[in-house]
Amino acid sequence: MSDNKKRTIAENRVDGSKAPRPKDAASIIIYRQQGPRTEILMGERSGKHSFMPNTYVFPGGRVDPADSRVKPARDLRDDVLMRLCRGGCSPARARALAMAAIRETFEETGLLLSASFDRPYRSKVSVWNDFGTQTCGPDLSRLDYIARAVTPPMRKKRFNTRFFVADGTDITGRLDGSGELLDMKWVTLDEALDLNIPQITEYILKQVGDYLKARPAPSPERPVQLFKMVGGKRIFTTE
Repeated sequence: MSDNKKRTIAENRVDGSKAPRPKDAASIIIYRQQGPRTEILMGERSGKHSFMPNTYVFPGGRVDPADSRVKPARDLRDDVLMRLCRGGCSPARARALAMAAIRETFEETGLLLSASFDRPYRSKVSVWNDFGTQTCGPDLSRLDYIARAVTPPMRKKRFNTRFFVADGTDITGRLDGSGELLDMKWVTLDEALDLNIPQITEYILKQVGDYLKARPAPSPERPVQLFKMVGGKRIFTTE
């Protein structure tokens, strides 16, 4: 069976109608150590959102065209880039996904995953100047890549989301975003499970727990967890 034929089957709904093509998106699970507590940052999506309203999620969102035109202060780690590309990304798209994750986190929470530039730099994209690109820019090297999830075909809005993790112990900025995420708070993994979370968030929380227990060394061969639906069946696999 050809790759095109497989793709068509995977994107059809159970009733045979054509599902919308998933849009690229990215999210970051920021973790920190507070004494004996390992905490992650989550926020509640506004009830005005048509996609997963009133649920607690990680900061993130869809990739914007400008995300591929921004200069990072530090690039992705080689192993992270290779794992992203293994899942079907070009190197340029992989960097755009990481940029989107950091930009959305800044917009939604006010927190910056940043590093200093060698010399002042000004972006043509306004949000990155708010970020502080004359003196600092997005630090892609802080991101590790652990999972990908594709929204099921029956949904009106679909996303092909890459999930990154980042150590937020020394993160800068003020926890005060754009209002897209409400009730932002640091919670343990167990506390997160008691919140109103989507099923996919519960799945990703398990991957985060495994990651934080193992603290794996950088490796391009490390498997990336993948969730998708094919023929109406949930598929949990790796890539």
